[in-house]
Amino acid sequence: MEKLPMFQNLHHICIVVRDIEKAVDYYESIGVGPWTDFPPMEAYELDGYDRPAFLKMRYKFANIDNAQLQLCQPGDGDTPQRRFLETRGEGVFHLGFAVESCDKAEEQAASAGLDVLARGRLDDRSGFTYFKTVNEGAGVTLEVRAPSTKAAQGIKS
Repeated sequence: MEKLPMFQNLHHICIVVRDIEKAVDYYESIGVGPWTDFPPMEAYELDGYDRPAFLKMRYKFANIDNAQLQLCQPGDGDTPQRRFLETRGEGVFHLGFAVESCDKAEEQAASAGLDVLARGRLDDRSGFTYFKTVNEGAGVTLEVRAPSTKAAQGIKS
């Protein structure tokens, strides 16, 4: 497979947990933090998600020297994160890579044979795309994310 440019700029590592507060307490006890809640995610247009289940997920993040750590506690309902937790237990769900355009990254990924697992977009086309890479050799889901000017307005990008 060719080298895909969208997987060159690691932005974050996302860990799925059963109890986000317990995980935050642990990480803070070893000096990782502070942790911040993600802003509300209602503005996302979704594909591959049950919307009510998506909105029940809780995310927190901490910026460290060279990347961002994210914690995700899936709520009830069918989401890729909930399926991961039920089938594999707690652990690294995805590696997130920063890109300028999720749509362009999806086109490049499709030409390389990668399928989309799920996506979310804001009206400015920023957002995220998860690719089906767990069973294809990556061992985790690979994600691309494109920032939004709306992030400064309290909407997750």
